[in-house]
Amino acid sequence: QVQLVESGGGSVQAGRSLRLSCVNSGLRRSGYCMAWFRQAPGKEREGVASINADGTTSYANSVKGRFTISRDDVKNTLYLQMNSLKPEDTAMYYCATERYSAWCSWTAILRDAYWGQGTQVTVSS
Repeated sequence: QVQLVESGGGSVQAGRSLRLSCVNSGLRRSGYCMAWFRQAPGKEREGVASINADGTTSYANSVKGRFTISRDDVKNTLYLQMNSLKPEDTAMYYCATERYSAWCSWTAILRDAYWGQGTQVTVSS
């Protein structure tokens, strides 16, 4: 069983920072891809950042240079450090992990993955 719980969201002004956390209280996912997605009202869920089991990372172009994904497999926790936040970053942020793969495929994750319940991030101008 995999149980993902996100935290760290909130309301901030543009230019500020937030750090999201995702704790997995179930089976360890150290050998699997983990990722952050987000969904704004009226928009499709989109990938933000992902980290493979070997620690290599990928980012959406819209967040490159501002967001950093990391994982602590001892603590069973995934993080997303978000700096220089913009109003367009406003969304519900979800943690996800591949069911079967150490390597991240955002398309595959959208089709079938373990998901958390989300944490809201609101950025005002």
